[in-house]
Amino acid sequence: MQDNKDVGNQLTLVIYSTDDTFGFGYRKNNNIKSDELFIKKFDNDLCNNLIVEFNKFISKENLQKVNKISVSIGPANFNASRLIVVLARTISQQISCPLDSFSSFEIMAKRIASKNNIFTNRQSFWIYKKLKRKGFIAGKYEIFHNEEKKDDLVIREITLPKVIKELESKEYFFEANYKDEEDLKELLDLSNKNLLNASVNSWQKVLPLYPISPIN
Repeated sequence: MQDNKDVGNQLTLVIYSTDDTFGFGYRKNNNIKSDELFIKKFDNDLCNNLIVEFNKFISKENLQKVNKISVSIGPANFNASRLIVVLARTISQQISCPLDSFSSFEIMAKRIASKNNIFTNRQSFWIYKKLKRKGFIAGKYEIFHNEEKKDDLVIREITLPKVIKELESKEYFFEANYKDEEDLKELLDLSNKNLLNASVNSWQKVLPLYPISPIN
């Protein structure tokens, strides 16, 4: 991590996309009250407008204070996932700060578990998204902290989202449900909790999640 960045004045930056939106967020010194968020629907020229909107969102001064970046890697819109990962990797490399990533399903997992009262210790559940053709994309998640308070839920991804043919009736399945503002804040939370686990060169390992081909 950069030694020349003021420890008392640091930003966590996140970049996020869904099936039809993209967004940015940052948080100063892990203070939730300092959150700044930006969310926008896709337009016809996402490639160029992504950069334009990002430059409007964060000043050069604040960008130099970023000491961690996190990006959502999908499952989401194929093109948007690719573009935001390229953006995140480029920024991480240019300002020499760590980059890590989370699947879109992992970001929403805590919210879905809370909504459906999944609190039993080590209880697992799946989050799925129905494909236009046959099958589903699904990832598996596990609660390994026995707390009934929403803010204290700790959930880990034990199966990265992948294509499956059908949903097993014996397991818990919940449909993926993107919530831009809530998920951006959760991505900021996850990023700060994972701050010590990323290296400056970690951008090289971050890739978009493509369980299916873009034509699906």
